[in-house]
Amino acid sequence: MSMVVVVTENVPPRLRGRLAVWLLEVRAGVYVGDTSKRIREMIWQQITQLGGCGNAVMAWATNTESGFEFQ
Repeated sequence: MSMVVVVTENVPPRLRGRLAVWLLEVRAGVYVGDTSKRIREMIWQQITQLGGCGNAVMAWATNTESGFEFQ
């Protein structure tokens, strides 16, 4: 499990609701949580399918030199 941060802009309410199922919305459009790789990939799939005209970025903790990766 690793910490995940998702930041969204101009996404449909349906996606915001979906993200709130797995992650905590700490500010409008900013979500954090501790998820497995499988759940993280499933969340990203939901973002790409339901994102509409909005945009999103996801960052998560890893054991790399920088300590994180993102997409």
